[in-house]
Amino acid sequence: MEMIRRFGAFGVVAITLASSLGLAAQSGDPAAIQQKLNATFTASKLTADRSDIVTTGSIVVLHKEGMMMYGFMSPLPPSNTYKNGKIVQGGSGFGRDLAISMMTPGGGTAASYPQRRFVADEKCFLTGIVVQKDGILVQLYSDPYDDIRYYGNLKIPYPNKKEVPPVDVAVQMVAEVLTVLASEDQASQDGRQAPVPAQAPVAAPAPPPMQAIAPPPPPADAPPPTISLGQTKEQVTAAFGQPTRMAKLGVKEIYYYKDMKVTFTNGKVTNVE
Repeated sequence: MEMIRRFGAFGVVAITLASSLGLAAQSGDPAAIQQKLNATFTASKLTADRSDIVTTGSIVVLHKEGMMMYGFMSPLPPSNTYKNGKIVQGGSGFGRDLAISMMTPGGGTAASYPQRRFVADEKCFLTGIVVQKDGILVQLYSDPYDDIRYYGNLKIPYPNKKEVPPVDVAVQMVAEVLTVLASEDQASQDGRQAPVPAQAPVAAPAPPPMQAIAPPPPPADAPPPTISLGQTKEQVTAAFGQPTRMAKLGVKEIYYYKDMKVTFTNGKVTNVE
């Protein structure tokens, strides 16, 4: 009888250990998931002010509606969550908007920045993809729309937030929401044509180089152009020329020059950086 009780106790321990090993085998490895995602996606590198792309990475296609992005001028991107087959804002998204409002000078809010909701089949640049303890965080960045680029975060939570899924399951979760644009389509999207066989062109004789005509030097006593608060946009462009880029934020308008940023409010200079 004692032998039976010992065998029974050993059987319970063995079954419990086997169950634990089975659950461990079903759990995923975050490092392995990250490695697989890094092999699938290449992150684009942005300028320090997020106004443009330095190095182009993967272009991805959205497969779901509702991805909200804010203009690059926003101090933080909005938060989106993929839940029940849809991309939604809420929960952490409201907290993110509150943080944006606190970081916006002059009493502005998240609504002070341009906003755009993206739909299925639109394309974006992927700027980051990170495996977290409860899901996968994807960072997206758009082409210019009316000279403004947009960015936003998308969280893809695990089905069971307390358990990391296997690698193939995690990768499939991401593929439900977005996939990398086909290489030939991405080449076209980047403005590059895929190479095609062609006959070598017949080299034509190079024309003689044209002699560059130097512009007349400015008068020796001409003072450098200056800018002051209260000047109009016409006065600024008359002194410094047209800006390289412009952005409009409600009553504010920003002119970007090579080494200077000028902010107009109601058409008058209110800040120079």
